[in-house]
Amino acid sequence: MFRVRAALCKNDSKVLYTADPTGLSSKPLHRKIRGVQFYNGCSIPVADDPDAVVIPKRTPNAIVKKLSYLTVDKRDKESPPLFGGRQNWKQREESFKLNATMRVHCGFMKNSGADMDDVDMEYIQKCKFVVASGIFDGYDIPHQPSNISLRSQKLFCFLMVVDDVSLDFIEKNITVRVDNAGGKWVGIWRLVTLHHPPFDEPRRNGKVPKILTHRLFPRAWYSIWIDGKMELMVDPLLILERYLWRGKYTFAVAVHKHHRSIYEEGDAIKRRKRYARPLVDLQMKIYYHEGMEPWEANKRMPSDVPEGAVLIREHTTIADLFSCLWFNEVNLFTPRDQLSFGYVLHRLGDALKLFMFPNCEYNSLFVLHRHTREHSSKVEWAKTIDEIVKKGLKESRGGLGLWTPYPADLSSVELPAVKRTSQAS
Repeated sequence: MFRVRAALCKNDSKVLYTADPTGLSSKPLHRKIRGVQFYNGCSIPVADDPDAVVIPKRTPNAIVKKLSYLTVDKRDKESPPLFGGRQNWKQREESFKLNATMRVHCGFMKNSGADMDDVDMEYIQKCKFVVASGIFDGYDIPHQPSNISLRSQKLFCFLMVVDDVSLDFIEKNITVRVDNAGGKWVGIWRLVTLHHPPFDEPRRNGKVPKILTHRLFPRAWYSIWIDGKMELMVDPLLILERYLWRGKYTFAVAVHKHHRSIYEEGDAIKRRKRYARPLVDLQMKIYYHEGMEPWEANKRMPSDVPEGAVLIREHTTIADLFSCLWFNEVNLFTPRDQLSFGYVLHRLGDALKLFMFPNCEYNSLFVLHRHTREHSSKVEWAKTIDEIVKKGLKESRGGLGLWTPYPADLSSVELPAVKRTSQAS
């Protein structure tokens, strides 16, 4: 018999796996002791039975009562529309000032890409409870969820957002079922294709369904986003009950496994060559100049850096606004969304009812699979701004805030010292 590898959850929220002597890997253990669920050996106080979960009334919109979106930007006649628009610095600053009625940039500018087929647009009209994921540029294949109750199978739409490259890859490697209406399915996942990618960089394209879930699926009341490399192991109703309804939160995300400060995360991104070093520095200087202090233990939230592969949301106006402002930062600056999450949270203060849960629980909700291949972009290796300019590495449709003169002098801004606390740094 094969020996199943075990997993232990340490006090520092790391999940350790014992070696499998066969060299084969298996799915984590799923067991229940005295009403407490255990996945990967880490306890999560989820409810026992999805059928017994009572769905509460939706959270009323208290601070921002009406939220609308800009869909057309002023531009030169010769300039093509940009998906994120051309938000200027004054508009950006105004968007952080909370009012009962707000109108903000939030992607999906007219004729800017990310177009959905009519058959999919019709299907999503019924989706009020959503489990969403995404695969772009053929980096992953769909992973089927486990332990999904019949109630959740009927209640939730499982939507896998893909681009044309990924759809072609999936159709060549996996059986895709086509229903009578023309919808495409891989197991429980309904494939939703976005045509005409709005960005040059695949990582930016992946941020569209991830961050702007409420824009892509506007009828959704609740959503659980998981990155394409993740396999869901817990019933989604139990996830909503545990992470939103029990504590009356509207947004939940796990604490990052290693980092608490965005400056530590930025340092790690530079050292691991995940994006151009000078552009990461510029984004961090702007945030530091605008009052974003390094994380400390006495801060309101347990971390300024999330484990961004999983987002759990009730689509209230304030949660939707947060997502819009977060996306705008990703659109203006680098596609490394973990750098801007804590900044937007800082600017909104206590407005968003956010639950940041232990990383160990995150590791127990999902199985992480490897990408089919590694992503690589030449801009990630650039060491100077001159190198980016001379080699033509500037993105033409994203990150434009990094190339637009900032309305303050940043020459004297020195980034706070970073203490590297983990091997990942």
